Amino acid sequence: MTSPHDTSPPAPPASARRPAEEPTVNAQQLFGDKRELVIVHNGERYRLRITANDKLILTK
Repeated sequence: MTSPHDTSPPAPPASARRPAEEPTVNAQQLFGDKRELVIVHNGERYRLRITANDKLILTK
C-alpha cells in the first residue's frame, strides 16, 4: 500500500527488470572447428554437440 504523499514511480514489473550480467562465451570459442565436446560436471561427463540444424544439444 502506498501513501497518498508518495511521489516515487512504481517499481517496474519483474518481466521488465534487467537480470544481472551473465558470463557469456561464444560457442566458437568452445568448439573451435569441432562439432562436439565433453563437459565434466561433478564427476559426470556430458556431451555438448552442434546438430545438423545448427542447434545445441547437451546429453549425459
